[in-house]
Amino acid sequence: MSVFPRRRRPVVVPSRLSVRDLLAEATSGMLQRPARSALTSLGTVLGVGTFVAILGLTSTASSQIDEHFNALTATEINVQDLAHQADPFVDLGFPGDAEARTQRLNGVRHAGVYWPVDLGTDTQVRSSPVRTGGSGGRVQVTAASSGVLAAAEPTLAQGTSFNTWHDRTRQRVAVVGTGVASQLGISTLETRPALFIGDEAFTVIGILDAVERKPELLLSVIVPRSSAQEVWGPPKNSASMLISTRLGAAPQVATEVATALDPAHADYFKVMPPPDPKTLRGEVGGDLDQLFLLLAAICLFIGTIGIANTTLVAVLERTGEIGLRRALGARGRHVTSQFLAESGALGALGGLVGTSLGTVTVVVVALAREWTPVLSPTVVVTAPAIGLAAGLLAGLYPAWRASRIQPVEALRR
Repeated sequence: MSVFPRRRRPVVVPSRLSVRDLLAEATSGMLQRPARSALTSLGTVLGVGTFVAILGLTSTASSQIDEHFNALTATEINVQDLAHQADPFVDLGFPGDAEARTQRLNGVRHAGVYWPVDLGTDTQVRSSPVRTGGSGGRVQVTAASSGVLAAAEPTLAQGTSFNTWHDRTRQRVAVVGTGVASQLGISTLETRPALFIGDEAFTVIGILDAVERKPELLLSVIVPRSSAQEVWGPPKNSASMLISTRLGAAPQVATEVATALDPAHADYFKVMPPPDPKTLRGEVGGDLDQLFLLLAAICLFIGTIGIANTTLVAVLERTGEIGLRRALGARGRHVTSQFLAESGALGALGGLVGTSLGTVTVVVVALAREWTPVLSPTVVVTAPAIGLAAGLLAGLYPAWRASRIQPVEALRR
């Protein structure tokens, strides 16, 4: 039995890294290289800022689409004449006073009948005996009552559109779009130009610059319906009616118009009411949200890659510092935690700045376009968290690389 006391082995206490020390180390690492930290955070700023701006602009644009649908699509009714299909002996189902009958319905603003005139292959449109309309002189001629032009809400470059007096007295007048006018060589109405449809002369009284409805009218020579019937007879194919209503009246008008036109033969007409605005808005808004959300995710992914690249370069530059810390007792997970804390802090800071810039962008663009800015509070609240998550994700691999650095190898450099 030994008389000497047994020596106790020294107890090695593993090093610990408190939360306070972790935050201090991460802050020190970021402040030592402020320029690099700013560049690292810039990727998140751009990604999150683009994310917020795109979603905000999408919501704002969707709101404007709502208003546009309400103002135009929800107030337009189209009626197609099917009388000739139902009865071969009936050329035109619309009565001569179709516009007046439709105007009696509550909520109707304007209404008019129109159809494309079948001129045949030999009839050309020209502005003089020698100037034809483009190659081959093929210009579409549309017979329309004055109500069609009123319902289309035109913007006139020159002159005026024909009215009910022209309809009633069967005046030989015409209205053309700016493209057709240029094609026919008509540049001004001061000389009272005329165009010839075959051998029939029509005085041009107006040039359309734009229309809110039926943009195909801009590609036609528009003549009064009564004049077209007198010269070329009733339509060879079916005619149509365009009706504009007051907001909210279209569904009711659509159920009444066929009976108002011909109580005995309401089946002669196919009424096409406007689509449900809520369904149409939902479909368009959903498509826009999916598209721009994908673009925002791509921008955020690019920013994350930029953070990862910059953080990895920082790890390589700080190899000596990491080796010294490891030699003094820092464990691998402490180094990992430090770099994750740095990248996470930079990502969160970039998320905050990016959210602010994205919000300002939405407001500035909306004010410049005279729109109402629309931005979901959920996007504003979650965007900084997305920046934090992007920073942590981007710092995973560089932090793991830093934790794998051996002290001996690092101190040799």
